[in-house]
Amino acid sequence: MQFEITREYIEQLNQLIEEKNKKEVKKLMDDLHPADIAEMMEDMSMEQAKFIFLLLDGEHASDVLVEIPENERKRFLKELPADLLASKFIEFMDSDDAADVVSELEEEKKIELLNEIEDFEQAGDIVDLLEYEEESAGGIMAKELVKVNENWTVATCLKEISTQAEEVDEIYYIYVVDDAEKLLGVLSLKELITTRTNTKISNIYNPDIKMVNTDVRREEIAEIMDKYDLVAIPVVDEIGRLKGRITFDDVIDFVREEAEKDYQMISGITGDVEPGDKIWEILRARLPWLLIGLLGGILGAVVLGSYEATLSKVTELAFFIPLIMAMAGNVGVQSSAIVVQSIASGVKDFESTSRKLFKEVAIALVTAAIFASLIFIYNTVRQGDMNLTYTVSISLFIVILFASIFGTVIPLVLNRFKIDPALATGPFITTMNDIFGMMIYLLIGQVFFSIL
Repeated sequence: MQFEITREYIEQLNQLIEEKNKKEVKKLMDDLHPADIAEMMEDMSMEQAKFIFLLLDGEHASDVLVEIPENERKRFLKELPADLLASKFIEFMDSDDAADVVSELEEEKKIELLNEIEDFEQAGDIVDLLEYEEESAGGIMAKELVKVNENWTVATCLKEISTQAEEVDEIYYIYVVDDAEKLLGVLSLKELITTRTNTKISNIYNPDIKMVNTDVRREEIAEIMDKYDLVAIPVVDEIGRLKGRITFDDVIDFVREEAEKDYQMISGITGDVEPGDKIWEILRARLPWLLIGLLGGILGAVVLGSYEATLSKVTELAFFIPLIMAMAGNVGVQSSAIVVQSIASGVKDFESTSRKLFKEVAIALVTAAIFASLIFIYNTVRQGDMNLTYTVSISLFIVILFASIFGTVIPLVLNRFKIDPALATGPFITTMNDIFGMMIYLLIGQVFFSIL
């Protein structure tokens, strides 16, 4: 039976925890998905979370531990002794998940935990994975996989697969290696079970296989797996020896993390923050861009002050300042968002970049012409002052064109200097376009009203 998590359910669970009713709490937890338990634990005190966590079976508990957000998990791990972590959780995890958890511990506790793991091979796998950079293929791969030797017969292969499969949760591919553990190709399960048992694997495996080196970055892995619709990809070292595999769930986690980070940057938040972080950590992530926004506001005030004479003589110009600023900011953000998406999808060659820039300029010209025409018609009908009509229309055309080019070029420049281009879709691009848009508008106003 699957329980639905309702307010009544939470109240019942809290009551049982308060009564220390281990039997009933465990019964409720056993019926929940690990992700649901992890979500509930975020709203509990540390003592309540520890109480339910320690009641779970090893495999169930290890799945819950993986689902807990990283910042919360770090605080939680500090409360548990190394021997308990090793025996109750780590030994039930895949090597990649175990390495992630171990890497979050302080150095002294990390060493203590590794020494507590009874399975020496698993401990060795974790140590090996910790040697790789966190953002590389080696850092996110799992050691658990199914591999067969090219010299084995189908009969031997089937026997070995049944043994290896005990350590692997999901078998997506069967990898073929030579005597030196060099990856040669992949074996189809259908081919394996439909071929005579005395046939050698070297005669039936497929040598056409996509693979990545241990130092390949996660972004590139995600692009490869997406492009070729792979559910898993093997990882090899510099001389082609099979070291592990990366599954689609590892890539999905990364893509989600990147999407969350980019969304925070767009919103003007630097760094990786979670709702459960401390107040200072959240403030530290928000303040930099708010300060930039404040500086932009001050610069905007300075610009207005420098055109005070113009505005005092032609007060109607002030009516359209919000319109010019809004259009500049919106167009700039739209253009930068398209370019950032293009960069994220793997467009790196000069020809594609140039084509993208040309397309954005063409779109900007059409957009600028449409909106300049609309505001021209509006002002002609409502205002009657042709100087104001020309000023607003021409300014809007130039501002939209400028904002689009600015929003396109800035992400490309940031990307060239190895800076996350998502920064360009946030307050930076909006603030800069607001200021330059206002300057363009008021300068053109001076020209048409002969105020120089």
